[in-house]
Amino acid sequence: MKRTLITTAVAGLALVSLTACGGAAPTTGAASGDGGSAGGETLTIWNWGDADEAAAAYTEDVTAAFAEKHPDVDVKIVNQPFDQYYTLLGSAVEAGTGPDLALYNGGTQLKSRADSLVPITDEVADLQDQLAGGPAFEADGETYSAPTFLQGFPIYFNKALFEEAGLDPAAPPATWDDLSAACEQILANTDASCFALGNKEGLGIEFFLSGFGSGVFTPDEYDAWIDGDRDWTSEHATQILQMWADSAADGWYNDGANSTAMFNDSFDIFSAGDSAMVVALMSGTAHWKQFDEFLGDDLGFMMPVTTNDGTTIALPAEGGIGYGILNEDKKDLGVDWIRATVDHDALAAYSLAGGQITSDTTITLDTDIASANDIVAELPGSKPLLHTALGADTLDLLHRLGQQLLNDDVSVEDAVSQLDASEG
Repeated sequence: MKRTLITTAVAGLALVSLTACGGAAPTTGAASGDGGSAGGETLTIWNWGDADEAAAAYTEDVTAAFAEKHPDVDVKIVNQPFDQYYTLLGSAVEAGTGPDLALYNGGTQLKSRADSLVPITDEVADLQDQLAGGPAFEADGETYSAPTFLQGFPIYFNKALFEEAGLDPAAPPATWDDLSAACEQILANTDASCFALGNKEGLGIEFFLSGFGSGVFTPDEYDAWIDGDRDWTSEHATQILQMWADSAADGWYNDGANSTAMFNDSFDIFSAGDSAMVVALMSGTAHWKQFDEFLGDDLGFMMPVTTNDGTTIALPAEGGIGYGILNEDKKDLGVDWIRATVDHDALAAYSLAGGQITSDTTITLDTDIASANDIVAELPGSKPLLHTALGADTLDLLHRLGQQLLNDDVSVEDAVSQLDASEG
């Protein structure tokens, strides 16, 4: 099915990223289409707030769609700060004071909390053919949400810096050896770093693992990883950690990467033309639309590079965010809220205003931003993100080890041993 995108200029950031986005201080307010009615039922929903006018308009559209079916329900949306979101949510759930619904990132963040959520497999079964990205919200054969938009880790590059370095922007690197050679030329012939990296939170290795993984693991290894059959001591798992360490040792990244925040300091480095490449996002923030505002026609998109024979290059992409139901007694209302979040008109309007790549495959849009169209063209062959298949404890450990590997404070062998032990 053909999908293209159309965008209009909107200031600020879009709703969320897969991994981090600022949130407002906790506030509560009625958000139903008519403010709710006295004595009616209440539905309490947690999220991490609207980042800009486009996101706020989307929330209003969702609330209006829900209100058409439930005009007497008072929807109370509580905005929690993202950097504390899951801690606050976990504490509230444990204390029995959690919301009826909460917003979750797809993958690890939802799957690791599936035992506290109400499955809605049958209730959203009719949406499966229309929405892409659903597996990020599935665990143990059950479905817990519907994705609102897609998220993934495209590699963007600056065509002007490629030309300055003596590289052909029409033929970006296709293999790891090509990429290594390109980085050498960029570092030798420009004042830019090869890649922009913010690793203060330890997130960089997530982007590296998922961004380059399809060129390292065979298709069978990739699928087994997603299914939970992982061996950190295997040749290719060890290899990708070695690649991360080697890229740092070879000076690919901006100075002080471990003290640079990923959101949004590292992406500002790329936008400012101070790095030639960046592994970033396709929706939410740090995506093609925002980079286009700074780089215009100099913005390029490239696929992961081939590292090993027998691999199949794929765009890493899956469902980004979705609401999960925490209160069994409010399941019916919760299902209708989730269905409202994927309302066709609400998603289409948000795509137009915020530059999102939505989960709804029936939305057809146009843009002259080449990187957006190139990303959309690769969606049919996309693969889930490798890092979101990891358990929460292993992912936290990977963050710490990623920082240590970047500083050469731990060996690859030791990192492999720790990761292998973390998954038993």
